Formats: sequence, structure tokens, C-alpha cells
Amino acid sequence: MAWMENTGRSFRVRRRYRGRTVTDSTYPTEAEANARLAQLAAVRRGIRRYLADVPAPTLRQWVNMWLPSHTAGPVTLARYESMLRVHILPRFGDRHLDEISRNDVKAFALDLRARLAPVSVRSVVTLLGLVLREAIEEHYLYFDPTGRLRLRDGITVPRPVATPEQVWQIACRMPDLITRTLVMTAAYTGARIGELLGLDRRNVHLDTGVVDVVPKVGALHEEGGDRWLGDPKTAASVRQIALPPFLVEGLGILLAAHPHGTVFCIGDGDWMWRTTYVQRYWRPACDGRADRGWAPILAGLRFHDLRHAHRTWMDEDRIPEVLKNQRLGHAMPGIAGVYSHVTDAMQPALLESLQRRWQDNGARWWTPEEVPIMKGKRSPVQSPTGRRPRNLGGHRRPVTAM
Repeated sequence: MAWMENTGRSFRVRRRYRGRTVTDSTYPTEAEANARLAQLAAVRRGIRRYLADVPAPTLRQWVNMWLPSHTAGPVTLARYESMLRVHILPRFGDRHLDEISRNDVKAFALDLRARLAPVSVRSVVTLLGLVLREAIEEHYLYFDPTGRLRLRDGITVPRPVATPEQVWQIACRMPDLITRTLVMTAAYTGARIGELLGLDRRNVHLDTGVVDVVPKVGALHEEGGDRWLGDPKTAASVRQIALPPFLVEGLGILLAAHPHGTVFCIGDGDWMWRTTYVQRYWRPACDGRADRGWAPILAGLRFHDLRHAHRTWMDEDRIPEVLKNQRLGHAMPGIAGVYSHVTDAMQPALLESLQRRWQDNGARWWTPEEVPIMKGKRSPVQSPTGRRPRNLGGHRRPVTAM
């Protein structure tokens, strides 16, 4: 439905589009605005006749048409397929598109809130809106029933932020040299776990003290029981990360301890499964484990929270905003991102502050003789786990269709 509004010196045509009120056009005279209203009404009548002749498909039929042609990365498509299969299609799959009302969507969101976190509810409803808005463009629907739907997020609990001392304690609970160095590198570079697990030794430059996150093969992706090297998350993620002196030393020890191309690998040089690593080692190290006499260090801490910790440490040390964004692989927003640039003069203060944190909390690397590398021979020195390291390679799960 469209209507006209007098704004004083002009007349504007307003209408509803994708659940929002938008300005279609503005005219100097009322007659021209009325002519545009008549044109929109004719288009709407034509769509009504088209819809009367061609019944809307069911949501399941529409998804089977829409999803194969939707442009998105493999990880995003896998996430969409999961939400459609588990949540959306069981509820609306056999309903015709024009039978899904706004009240149906609100009731659906309420049901989801009973068993999912608020952010998950928002993700599912957002995907449903995306699917339905695409159907509007094909004239199967008049409006988006999810448009301007207010979803309460509830009380937001801040993510825990690890201190350098807590990072050191968590690293000491890792079973081998590779996983210990992985924790310290993540905390003191802010790199994503995929960027670290896909890191090749050719992109570690100990002579200049930098690590390169490269395009095409700069990150290890894991989804649906498969792994592959691909582009990092965003274009800004392709970057060079400067290393403090202690991290140059630690990575040098690790690279000398195994001959494989992948820096953080399992014993035969293959990639780690991040889910296996998190479940077997990361969670017990953070949450505690009674059978090993481990008290919780920081319960609920995610590996990704090490990026938050790195950002917080840089905030405490008053590092320039442009350098913080570059180091984390973020595009600096606004006009500041156009005019601000990272210079060599900014790096020393950051590296000195990171080196100081290391010296105050730990300040000692493990040698290969003290800690076994993954699937290697047991060291005479007892590891913190008290047992032989287990294979982090995991098992390949079959890829299942939606």
C-alpha cells in the first residue's frame, strides 16, 4: 500500500517495503504524486492477478529452489542448512509462503527462546526473514512477516577476560609443546583459531619477527566433518602480525621440534580438529577437572576469548586504535579508517608492552625435552596431564545432507 504526504514545498510518495516504511519518490506537485500512486496501484493489481494464477509454493519447496543459487561461503551455507533443517522447516516447511503470518513468526520466536540462547533465536529468525524476503522479490508474498520484529536479547553477560597470569596457567595444563605454544600465540597475537591452525611455517618469519596471514590459504576452515584451507574471515584479515621477542623465541623452539609444514599440527603433520582440541584439552584446562586435581581457572572461557583478552590488553596499554584494528584483522570503521594508517613507529610500544606482560607472568618457554610434541615419545619429565598425549586428529564424520 502506498500513500502521499505533503512536506510543505513538495509531495512525497511513501510505501511499505520489506517491513519498513520507505520514501518511494518526491514530486513538486500533487498531480505528479497522484500519478505515481496510480502507477503503484496498477503494479499491485498486476501482482495480485499473478499470485491468483500462480499459487505460492510451500516453504520447503521454496528453500529447495532458493538455497542452491544463494551466494555465500561454504561455512555460512552449512550454518543455514543446519538452522533450516533443525528449526525452520519442521515448523513451517509444509506451509505455503503466503500462509505464514506475523503472529506465526512471533509464536515461533517465543518457542525458540525456551530452548535457545537469545543470539541463536535472532539468527534463526533473521534467516527466516532472508528466505521470505527473497520470495517477495519473486512476487510470492506481499510483505515480510519478520520485518521490524522486536526480539529481546535478555540480560547480556559480559564475556570473561583472561589475565596474562591466567593464560599462562591454562597453557601449563596443555599436554604438549604444540598446544601450549598455540595458547600463548593466540593470546599475544590476537589471531583467530583458524588462522593459527592453518599457519604454514613459510609464513612465520623469525628473522623479521612477523607472521603473515595470507589470502587463499590463510585459514583452516572446519565444517560438516571436513577441513580445508581457504581465505581468512574478511579482506582486512589478510595482514602481517608483529611478534614480541619472547614469541619469536617460542615459535623458534616449536619449529625446531618438528619438521612439518603446518606449525600447529598433530604428530604426523596433519591439521588439528579444533572441536576435538577444545573438548579434550581447552575446556578441562579452563573449567577444571576433579580427577586431575585441577580447580577452575576461568570457567566458560572460549578460545576465541583470547582475542578479546588481547584487545583488552592493548586498550590498557593505550595502543592507537588503528593498530588495534589492524592487528586483529578488522577494518577500522568510519572516516578514521580512510585517514588513519599503521606506521613502524607504532609497533615498538605495543611489542614492549606485550613483552613486559610475558616477563611478569611466566617468562619461560618449554623445551622439546621437557614437553613431548604431539604423538611423540614421552618425555622423562611428567607433563601436567599425567598421561600420554592423545591424538588430536579426531575422526572424520560423514557429511550428511539436509
